[in-house]
Amino acid sequence: MTVEQSLPICIAGTWRLGGGERYATHYPATGEPVAWLNAASLDDVEAAVQGAHQAFVHSGWAQRKPHERAAVLYRIAALIREQAEELAQLQRQDNGKPISETRALVASAAGTFQFFAAACETLEETITPSRGDFVSMSVYEPMGVVAAITPWNSPIASEAQKVAPALAGGNAVVIKPAEITPLLALQLARLCEQAGLPKGLISVLPGKGSLLGDALTRHPLVKRVSFTGGTRTGKHIAHIAADKMMPVSLELGGKSPTIVLEDADLDHAVAGVLYGIFSSSGEACIAGSRLFVARSLYEPFMARLTAAAAQLRVGDPADEQTQMGPLISAGHRESVERYVALGLAEGGRLRLGGERLRGGLFEQGYFYPPTILEGLGNHQQVCQEEIFGPVLVALPFDTEEDLLEQANDSLYALAAGIWSRDYKRAWALGRRLQAGTVWINTYKQFSISTPFGGWRDSGLGREKGRLGILQYMEQKSLYWGMNPQPLAWAGVEAGQ
Repeated sequence: MTVEQSLPICIAGTWRLGGGERYATHYPATGEPVAWLNAASLDDVEAAVQGAHQAFVHSGWAQRKPHERAAVLYRIAALIREQAEELAQLQRQDNGKPISETRALVASAAGTFQFFAAACETLEETITPSRGDFVSMSVYEPMGVVAAITPWNSPIASEAQKVAPALAGGNAVVIKPAEITPLLALQLARLCEQAGLPKGLISVLPGKGSLLGDALTRHPLVKRVSFTGGTRTGKHIAHIAADKMMPVSLELGGKSPTIVLEDADLDHAVAGVLYGIFSSSGEACIAGSRLFVARSLYEPFMARLTAAAAQLRVGDPADEQTQMGPLISAGHRESVERYVALGLAEGGRLRLGGERLRGGLFEQGYFYPPTILEGLGNHQQVCQEEIFGPVLVALPFDTEEDLLEQANDSLYALAAGIWSRDYKRAWALGRRLQAGTVWINTYKQFSISTPFGGWRDSGLGREKGRLGILQYMEQKSLYWGMNPQPLAWAGVEAGQ
């Protein structure tokens, strides 16, 4: 197939052209087309959901024993590993991340399927303590059709974190990938089919989220939506879900504080702060974008941090040595530039970066350098709004109470980082920080076995963790009567 030919999309197990407008995906490092495809239409949404519902009801997937569903998930994990390099290169083209990072994301996706396969076949139901002449049990049932709406910054890893537990729970899944990064979701659907997943249990609908995601969320046969993306869209989904009385998982934005205390190991802190904000070019919901440094340490720490940030390798995502690739699009780079200009207008000073890179590859792609702003207050706009780019705002603090007041003063509460040699102090501080995840002397380290999510405008619900399957299941209680006599209220005696 040539690049100009449109890729088929997966609609309830049938691979065909979407019914919507034709469009191209582009390689952010050069702006050149990677693939053409026709977006899904509203009729495709209906076909996918109806097909998923029929597959859920008639395929027998929901009725399979947990270890039988697990066997298919193990095969999906194995197929991802067999095609790991191909998938990593495709993701590099899909969203411009450095190849070293896309390899890690593909490995993460394989590990996610493996983990939820194991969790599926070992998930226990419960006989609850007796409170009468009966045996009571708590069991779990699949929901039906689940919509997985995923972002552009980490394709395949995000899809795996939603698809794997949903399938493990016995559901059918309709994936709505980000419009500009659909290629990994399509490949994942093919791997699911190759692994033996019954036809119709997975669909992929590329196209505009405002059209397709909205239609999926509103569809009466969709019983749960799991969404990762912007807070505004997440709130819109939550409103629709409230009207439907439908549960949702929402992993939304962040403006995460990372904190350097007076006794921090500076080597570890510098490396961790750099990784927290500048890896993935800052296009991460958990990016440590607000840096709080003890005032006595501020100048020497910032000098080291700035010098190290200036040495980061920005360039071709295909180069094994590249640490930062391009931003996702020209429009997104312009958004980042507007925030930097706003920070300067608010009285901030540039410590590093702040201007487009020039020459060679930088003229073609959507590159932006590591940028550090200082001289601002935590109340100002660039300290409160998510930039989603390689822009760090640095602020000194005087006391721990001052620090906590500023760090917790945000609509977001997704993540935080602490750098200190004093583990007792770090523990106490970590407990007082308002965030779904707190890293101590590390940052952006993840485990599929550990629940993840945010508070406030950073979202609802949790992904990952052994009990993540239960997000995609309904709990049911069963009572088995053991009383020797009929229920006394009715006045009926045994044998009469």
